[in-house]
Amino acid sequence: MNAEIISVGTELLLGAVVNTDTAIVARALSELGIDLMHTCVVGDNPQRLKEAVEGAIARSGLLIMTGGLGPTADDLTKETTAAAAGKRLVLHEESLRRIENYFNEKHVSENQAKQAWLPEGCTVLQNDNGTAPGCAFQAENGCTIIMLPGPPSELTPMLNNYAVPYLKKSQEYTIVSHNVHIYGRGEAPVAQMMDDLMDSENPTLAPYANEGECYLRVTAKARTHEEADRMCGPLIEEIRSRLGNFVYSVDVNSLEELVVKELAEKGKTLATAESCTGGLLSKRITDVSGSSGVFHMGVVTYANKAKEELLGVPHETLEQHGAVSEETARAMAEGIVRKSGSDLGVGITGIAGPEGGTPEKPVGLIYIALSDGENTWVAKRSPIGRTKSRDWHRHCAASQALDMVRRYLAGMPVTEQ
Repeated sequence: MNAEIISVGTELLLGAVVNTDTAIVARALSELGIDLMHTCVVGDNPQRLKEAVEGAIARSGLLIMTGGLGPTADDLTKETTAAAAGKRLVLHEESLRRIENYFNEKHVSENQAKQAWLPEGCTVLQNDNGTAPGCAFQAENGCTIIMLPGPPSELTPMLNNYAVPYLKKSQEYTIVSHNVHIYGRGEAPVAQMMDDLMDSENPTLAPYANEGECYLRVTAKARTHEEADRMCGPLIEEIRSRLGNFVYSVDVNSLEELVVKELAEKGKTLATAESCTGGLLSKRITDVSGSSGVFHMGVVTYANKAKEELLGVPHETLEQHGAVSEETARAMAEGIVRKSGSDLGVGITGIAGPEGGTPEKPVGLIYIALSDGENTWVAKRSPIGRTKSRDWHRHCAASQALDMVRRYLAGMPVTEQ
């Protein structure tokens, strides 16, 4: 089945609001094995919307509309789409009652009530987080049309809880995907190592780049979920055998999630001392639910005085080697272990740029240390020969620190790259 997405709203067309709806829906379609062929954004103009909808219905088997289902005069998606599909709108009494209950009123205003008028014979998709219901129905030519509200907080649960199950009912096959996450090897060399595996048709293998890392998506199609899942297994194992320790997880979406999970399972605790990353590492850790059980503290010691007073970095180390040095990173990691009483401590110091670099210590030079109170390991990140942003250097330094912790917990060489 070929699909397309039309997102409705002048605010999207003008860039006043970022259109995240398309990405959310596209990911869901990919996981269902539905080929997305077109996407577009249309402003709140009935004629242009009518033309876009008619074109989509004519060329695709599935059209998903996002936005324009609300109570205001410029919310025209439902009326325009239903007309283009040859459907009339009828009042859906249950949706009206839900809207009345939402506002705790026996009778709501006419513009609020208009949200309960839906295409005749449609499957209503309940809105558990707002007022505008979604719906699914077939156009006269057989194209399936699904309409979803625009706000992601309403669209996402409606899509996952109601629209996806609706689409699964019409799917003859089940699609299963697994993401093999990799740190320490870029997308291009990974793709080259997997080149012969990319020709596989079922399961398929596709590389994707993330910020400072990459992942491989393994996807299989079969009549049952269990069969498709089994088909993915051998390919995942082959990837692991080729990439070894550079594979950090299958289906755990981030290094921080994995590190928090592994720390908890091994009964270990962590603390961080950051300079150039400015607390980014501790933020990423504490973004993970359950991190309070494994994360003791994080300090940002930007100034040399703070490094001395809070972490006990020797004045002589800073004078002799400078704040950006292997010796200072080592002292920071060891100092935060003493200060926090944690099992592990990370120290990060470097030059994130875009200013502050010198020929001896250029932008992008970052030292990352990990200490367990007895041993300390230090990794050096050097500039890669092309200009990168401050955010990129900080993000990648935090990722490498997490990878070092991950390696330590797994009994691997900590600084192997």
